[in-house]
Amino acid sequence: MTFPWRYAIPLLLAALCAAAWLLWGPALWLLAPLTALALWDFVQTRHSLRRNYPLVSRIRWIMEDLRPFAQAYIVEDDLEGRPFSHQERALVYARAKGQQDVHPMGTELDVYSDEYEWLGHSITPHENAPESWRLPIGSKDCAKPYDSALLNISAMSFGSLGANAIEALNLGAKQGNFAHDTGEGSISRYHRKHGGDLIWEIGSGYFGCRHKDGSFDIEQFAERAGDGQVKMVEIKLSQGAKPGHGGVLPGHKVTEEIAEARGVEVGETCYSPAAHGTFSTPIGMLEWLAQLRDASGGKPVGLKLCVGQPHEVFAIGKAMLETGIVPDFITVDGAEGGTGAAPLELSNAVGMPLREGLIFVRNMLVGIGLKDQVRIAASGKIHSGAQMARAFAMGADWCNSARPFMFALGCVQSMQCHTGNCPTGVATQKAWRQAGLAVEDKAERVARYQHATLDAFREIVVAMGLDNPWQIEPIDLRERVNGARSDAMDRIYEFVEPGALLENTETLALARIWAMAQAGSFKRAA
Repeated sequence: MTFPWRYAIPLLLAALCAAAWLLWGPALWLLAPLTALALWDFVQTRHSLRRNYPLVSRIRWIMEDLRPFAQAYIVEDDLEGRPFSHQERALVYARAKGQQDVHPMGTELDVYSDEYEWLGHSITPHENAPESWRLPIGSKDCAKPYDSALLNISAMSFGSLGANAIEALNLGAKQGNFAHDTGEGSISRYHRKHGGDLIWEIGSGYFGCRHKDGSFDIEQFAERAGDGQVKMVEIKLSQGAKPGHGGVLPGHKVTEEIAEARGVEVGETCYSPAAHGTFSTPIGMLEWLAQLRDASGGKPVGLKLCVGQPHEVFAIGKAMLETGIVPDFITVDGAEGGTGAAPLELSNAVGMPLREGLIFVRNMLVGIGLKDQVRIAASGKIHSGAQMARAFAMGADWCNSARPFMFALGCVQSMQCHTGNCPTGVATQKAWRQAGLAVEDKAERVARYQHATLDAFREIVVAMGLDNPWQIEPIDLRERVNGARSDAMDRIYEFVEPGALLENTETLALARIWAMAQAGSFKRAA
C-alpha cells in the first residue's frame, strides 16, 4: 500500500514540534497551534476536503474570502465589474471626493456593440440654461406639494445600513438640499438627528405605524407623517432586488434602536409579508392611498414598485379612472436595483428591468391622460448624469439612487452587506466597524457626489440644446440593433400618445394587456 502523502503535513508538523521542543522550547508556541489545527482537520467529519488534505485545504477558504477583493483590484478590467464596474465606481468616488472626473483617450466602450448607446447632441447647445432644476411633486388632491431635487437618495433602511451611514446620508441630504428615503425600516433617531428631508417608505410590515399584531395603525401614521421633516410618503409594493418577496429580520438582530424605529419589541422577529394587508385590489389600494394623504395633512403620497405583470400596472390606471384618485408619484424600481441581500433566483430571474418598467408606467399614465398629475421617479443602478438623461428619455421626472450613495460613503463593493462584516462600516450594525465611518466627512462626500452628478446632467441637457430635462424624448436616445444598425428608442419600443388608452386601443401593441386589466382586481380579466 502506498503512503498517503496528503497526511505528510500534519506528520511533518508533529515532527517539527518534537524537534522544537527538544532544541528550542519557545518555538513550540509557533508550531503547536498549526499542528493542533492539522490534527483537528484530520479527525473532523464535516468537511471531506479538510479531512483528506489537513491544513493545506484551508487555503481554499482563504482564497474564497479574498476572491471579491482580488477580482475587483487585480482580475477585472475597468468595464467588467458587476454589479458596478470599476469605471462606474471610480466616477462616483472622484465626484464624492471633489476630484477630477474626466477620462483620457476617449471611450473604452466598443461603439459598434450593444454596450454603447448615445444621446443626440445639438449643433446649437443651449446657452442660458438655469444652474439647476427642481420638480414640484403633488397632484390635484395634494395640499402640500414637495419641491424636489432631481436626484435623491433611494430607499435604504436603518438596520440594513448602520447608524453612522444613515446619519451621514441624512446630513449630506441636508447640506445638498435633497431628499433621503428611509426604506421600509421606518424613521430612526439617526434619520432625525440632522433634519434632512425625508421620504417615509411604508412597506407591508407597516413599521413605525403598526399595531402589536402587525396591522396598520392610522393614528401612529398620522403622528409621524405630520412631522415637518417628512416631505412625502411612499407605499412600497415591491422592490427591484426581490420583487414579490417578503422579508424577515431575525429577533437577535432587533436591537433597542431598531425596535424603537420599527415599533416592535426588542428581540422580536420582524416579518414583512409578501403582500399588504390593508388592500387587495387596485381600487382598495388607491382608497388607502387617499386615506394616507389626508392623514398626513395633504403631503404627496406615491407608490413604489418593480414592474412584474404589466396588466397590474394598467389595472392601477383603470382604478384611477374609476375612482378619480391618483397617486402623487410612482417610483419605478428596476430589477437591476438592490442594496441588500436577496434570494439569488429572485435577483437573477424575477422582475422587469428599469427601462421596460419605466416605459410601461409612462405609457399607462400618458395613455389615460394623467401624466401631468403623476410624477415618475426612476430607481435602478443610476449613478451618473448620462444614466439620468436616459431615464428621462424613457419618461422619468426625477431619479433616485442607492448604491452610488453607498459608494460616496466609502463602500468598496465587497459584497458583504448581508453578513454584518462590511469592511467600511456602511452595511453593518457592529459598532467597531461603524466607528471607521466619520459622519461629517462622509456627509460632505454625499453632498458633493449629488451636486457633481446634477452638474453633469445639466451639461448633457445643455449639449442637447434643450431648455430643461423634461424635453428629452425617446427619439433623442439611440440604441444599437446590431453591429451595422442603430435606431431611436421610439422605433424600438412603443410610446403611446396622450389619451391613447381611452380611445380605440385595437391599433396599439398594448391592447392585449389593457384588455387584461380590471380596476376591481389585480388578476387578469377572464
